[in-house]
Amino acid sequence: MATPRAIFWFRRDLRLADNPALLAAAQRGDGDVTALFIVDDTFARPAGTTRVEFLRRTLDSLDVSLGGRLNVLVGDPVEVLTRVARDVGARLVVATDDFGPRGRQRDRRVQEVLANRGISVEFVDSPYAVKPGTILSKSGTPYQVFSAFRRSWELEATTAPLTSPSAVSWRATESVTLDELSSRAASSRPAYFGDLPDAKAAVTIEAGEPAAQRQLTRFASSVDDYQGSRDFPGVEGTSHLSAYLRFGSLHPRQVLWELSGDAEGRRTFRAEIGWREFYADVMLHRPDSAYRVMQKSLEHLRVDDDARAVERFAVWAKGETGFPLVDAGMRQLLSEGWMHNRVRMVCASFLVKHLHLDWRWGARWFMWRLVDADLASNQHGWQWTAGTGTDAAPFERIFNPTLQAQRFDPRGEYVRRYVPELATVPVPDCLLPGGGAGLLSASYASPMLDALAERREALARFAQARDLARIRS
Repeated sequence: MATPRAIFWFRRDLRLADNPALLAAAQRGDGDVTALFIVDDTFARPAGTTRVEFLRRTLDSLDVSLGGRLNVLVGDPVEVLTRVARDVGARLVVATDDFGPRGRQRDRRVQEVLANRGISVEFVDSPYAVKPGTILSKSGTPYQVFSAFRRSWELEATTAPLTSPSAVSWRATESVTLDELSSRAASSRPAYFGDLPDAKAAVTIEAGEPAAQRQLTRFASSVDDYQGSRDFPGVEGTSHLSAYLRFGSLHPRQVLWELSGDAEGRRTFRAEIGWREFYADVMLHRPDSAYRVMQKSLEHLRVDDDARAVERFAVWAKGETGFPLVDAGMRQLLSEGWMHNRVRMVCASFLVKHLHLDWRWGARWFMWRLVDADLASNQHGWQWTAGTGTDAAPFERIFNPTLQAQRFDPRGEYVRRYVPELATVPVPDCLLPGGGAGLLSASYASPMLDALAERREALARFAQARDLARIRS
């Protein structure tokens, strides 16, 4: 009898440890596994050069872990998997389940077509501690608010991680070089991006599973301080695990297991993992929430979309608004492909509620530039700030960029790090619109708007949208 063989299709699980689907492939294939990553342009298109480069480095690290036996191919997964299965004599493909809208459509098609070609496709586990769709209310419906979801989720989320597969013969077949991945960096730029820069950021996050494990260990040594430091972008108070979770160099099971305990910082961080899983659950049940507002009363909120709006979007995206904390965040995004979470909220609020632009414009720019961009977390994070999503902050909550700077960057460490025009300007001036009086920061941009006036305009538009919704209901 011929030795069974399996293909393991790597996707958002680029690691060997705690990978149930990979373990299943090794077991079902009797240790003969072809490790395959497929460059699918449908999924590469929303990513800018920075995220593609981080993916390239992650795959390079995975290839080292596999002894140089990672096979990378380009094309339609149906055709690539069929060809590789024929070449290596495999009748089984195993992959980690995908819960994104496009991913689920792709996987249904792959499973159906390959079954007709005599190849079985099995999906095992998920990129989440708890599979989206499995946590339901007592009435059997999805949870609509995070607090209720979290209570049920915490009962299911923490289980012991699994080890890496052993005694596996990784099979090499045809493969392109990883340079091919870099050369195919996304080219689908929305018109309102205009000539905005898309230079590859100097990614400061080391890629790959070993690096992810090292960062988890480092964060575990300081997590008890997380509650008090996480909102201050000028200090190293966050985990820097998001990119590893995005690409599956770490699984949230590993994180939750490592950071178990009752200290406040640990409980607060576990809640952040819970938010990530809640948003994935919401998107599973409401795939249209990737582009459609969830608060029906705000479906007709008036936004600006003319040529002047495009110009203002570019000023925001380049970090030239004249509001130091906003500009520091947007410049960090451009230079590093990452941004502190508190600052992400401030920058998003500024776009939606001071510039009166569509939240989807900002969400697309973040998806393009962020190393850790995850569709569910990104879109729902923007909807939270815009006041249009599940568990949303009220629309009336408008972040004041100056007060936020004074509260969370009181010594100006973050602002002066990313806005060099303000590097020698002392507090409080370096935190004020235009750099204070401007006498010490003549090269810095003047504030592009009157924040108080635009706040009033945002509230007026909100009231108008509510009134219109009542009339139409």
